[in-house]
Amino acid sequence: MLPSGLQNKFTNRVGWARTYMKKAGLLGSPERGTIRITERGLQVLESRPKEINSEFLKQFPEFVEFQRPATKPRKTATQLAERNKTPEELLEESYIELYDGLVADLVEKVKSGSPQFFERLVVDLLVKMGYGGSRKDAGEAIGRVGDGGIDGIIKEDKLGLDVIYIQAKRWENTVGRPSVQAFAGSLEGVRAKRGIMITTSQFSSEAREYVRHIEKKIVLVDGEMLAKLMVDHNLGVSAVASYDIKKVDSDYFEED
Repeated sequence: MLPSGLQNKFTNRVGWARTYMKKAGLLGSPERGTIRITERGLQVLESRPKEINSEFLKQFPEFVEFQRPATKPRKTATQLAERNKTPEELLEESYIELYDGLVADLVEKVKSGSPQFFERLVVDLLVKMGYGGSRKDAGEAIGRVGDGGIDGIIKEDKLGLDVIYIQAKRWENTVGRPSVQAFAGSLEGVRAKRGIMITTSQFSSEAREYVRHIEKKIVLVDGEMLAKLMVDHNLGVSAVASYDIKKVDSDYFEED
């Protein structure tokens, strides 16, 4: 699948291969929904090319003209790496690269903030995700400053039908099983069924394995996941640009 999960690579590449070869004059569309090889296409087949890709199609002026509006100078290495990828693949790969860079920047920003800022960030994020009722309710629930982080309870929904126990720490080192096990013990002490443990660093594999085998439901949120949730819920980020990718609406051109 493409990174978006909306289309598989095979279908995407077949579609663009058809478009590129049509623009190069190797294929034609005599009627809607029909693709037919052209005389030029037959000649190309007779020459038995080793591969038909974008570089090969550049020998045809029509294809060069088709690409010219979107063509920008690129480094040779980039051209070699990208020549066999479709525009959707390149666009989504660029998006992922930008997304990953933004996540890394957010992690560093969160780590550099004060404990009070981290407390506010966690409250803001949980409210944006639909927990805690109002901002005021959530703030009162989590407002007890602890050892380098915050601890408290928050409503699972706006009606407060259930609560979730929160522990958030601005740790630099990896959080191991003993810390998570201690948190699970604190849940037992307050008879809580669910808990969220948030850290600015990461959790060890032993800690993650531990929460998978206990009766309590504990969600571990490390620094990277925290940053991704911030991006997904538009917390601490702002939109720079957006692009609508459109395609031809075949239904519009359907004639009775």
